Amino acid sequence: MACQLPIEHGLPLGRFSRAELHRLVIERGVTDASATTIWRWLSEDAIKPWQTRSWLFVRDKNFAEKAHRVLDLYARVFDGKRLCPDELVISADEKSQLQALHRRHPSLAPGPGRALRREFDYRRGGTLAYLAAWDVHHARIYGRCEEKTGIEPFGRLVEQVMSQEPYTSAPRVFWIVDNGSSHNGQASIDRLQSQWPNLRLIHLPIHASWLNQIEIYFSILQRKALTPNDFTDLSALQARITTFEEHYRQIARPFDWTFTRSDLDRVLAKISQHAPDLALAA
Repeated sequence: MACQLPIEHGLPLGRFSRAELHRLVIERGVTDASATTIWRWLSEDAIKPWQTRSWLFVRDKNFAEKAHRVLDLYARVFDGKRLCPDELVISADEKSQLQALHRRHPSLAPGPGRALRREFDYRRGGTLAYLAAWDVHHARIYGRCEEKTGIEPFGRLVEQVMSQEPYTSAPRVFWIVDNGSSHNGQASIDRLQSQWPNLRLIHLPIHASWLNQIEIYFSILQRKALTPNDFTDLSALQARITTFEEHYRQIARPFDWTFTRSDLDRVLAKISQHAPDLALAA
């Protein structure tokens, strides 16, 4: 009963508490053990029904094929052939809805026996979007702030990169992107590759943004520059982002990416073993 959803027992609950589970088993005559005893049994058992984790099921039937292509590009391989030295790989995405939250009282610096004190209350200063492209093998970062995401802002990011060397004259520049609306589907491929003939747009499978290296840079930006969130207005937020980008450009190194197609195959095999009917559900 502890491993079933409360709704299956006609209870309007999202999860059981110890008292609620105890009340239910007493009403059903399952056991006359106390609530403490029941909780001890569950704590000692291998199954922990109160524990949950977020999960995204594989929805793309071609997940492995699409993910393999991206992982191969990280290893400088495409369609089974090594990339030439002057062929380049870009990982790109948007970080949307970045808020400028101005704290109503200045933060107090830490002192002996006292942590930094940061005001919880804030004023909203608006939102902006940050679009960025990461040269996977040469550790070059290119970014821009926009009012919002979309086809046109992403197009400006592509132009910012592709209009300068070495990308303009490179034989091929592979752009790895997720399935966001700014660069989704065949229409995005046709649009960008017609404008930039040496560009090759490579889509990750659905629910695979964790394979996009630009997300690593975004996490660094969030930890190092945007936390805590205390900016008087959008211009202050934008200045912090652009100055951090310049700072990071001076110290950037290629990420030590070790996750290969063999690692992915093991993960997918494990998923298929535990949920064969859901592993490749459309």
